[in-house]
Amino acid sequence: MSVGHGFHATLTARPGKGDEVVEFLLDAPSLTDDDCVVFLVGRSAANPDVVHVTEGWKSAEAHSAFFAGEQAQALVAKLRTLLDGEPTYLDELPVGGKAAF
Repeated sequence: MSVGHGFHATLTARPGKGDEVVEFLLDAPSLTDDDCVVFLVGRSAANPDVVHVTEGWKSAEAHSAFFAGEQAQALVAKLRTLLDGEPTYLDELPVGGKAAF
């Protein structure tokens, strides 16, 4: 796996909207984009309205190109209606591991 760009985002859903945010993210078009090599969604065990996303992309340019598209812009606009405040981002480059769902 070659990840040239990545991050970890924490999103806080509007009260009671955590399930909707998770479902929305798990249907995100980046999951099927070949340049997106890591896309993990998790949530806080203590607060189900806090959702975490870890993304890894082949490059920063690929990430930017994807989010410049109309489909991704519509996704971001819809997601914002479900959130309570702005997401926070941490610098992260996924390097490996295991996921079995």
